[in-house]
Amino acid sequence: MNELKKTGRYQRIINQLQGLLTKTSDPVARMATIAAVLSHKFDYFFWCGFYFVHNDKMIVGPYQGPVACQVLQGTGVCLASVTQNQSIVVPDVHKFPGHIACDSRSNSEIVVPVRDRDGNILAVLDVDSAAFNSFDETDREQLEIITAMIYQTN
Repeated sequence: MNELKKTGRYQRIINQLQGLLTKTSDPVARMATIAAVLSHKFDYFFWCGFYFVHNDKMIVGPYQGPVACQVLQGTGVCLASVTQNQSIVVPDVHKFPGHIACDSRSNSEIVVPVRDRDGNILAVLDVDSAAFNSFDETDREQLEIITAMIYQTN
């Protein structure tokens, strides 16, 4: 998908989510809605969901796709995103040191921190693709806008 088409799709999704996320301020409900919308709007999103930060590990939250790892601990892209305090785009997960393979069909990944109103990372949005090089700066920028919607007040 070219950048212009991808950006347009994200803008339509953001507009849709702005309407849907007014129903509740509950972050888990908002995460569930975001995961459902994203997974159905992008055919290259193989797995799309959230992991909550719990001390030195992460616990799976709302998601769409095949069964996920329930607990992540020690290494992996999700934990790296938290410790590095930034989004991470991984073109080839097999080359990422310490990658945790919850499903062997995943080949690329993007992880975006979910921050509360004070900027603390409480969770991450994790999106996997069966194709290599699926994610880019457009995905990063737009998914950061979307994750910011989880804790914003209406």
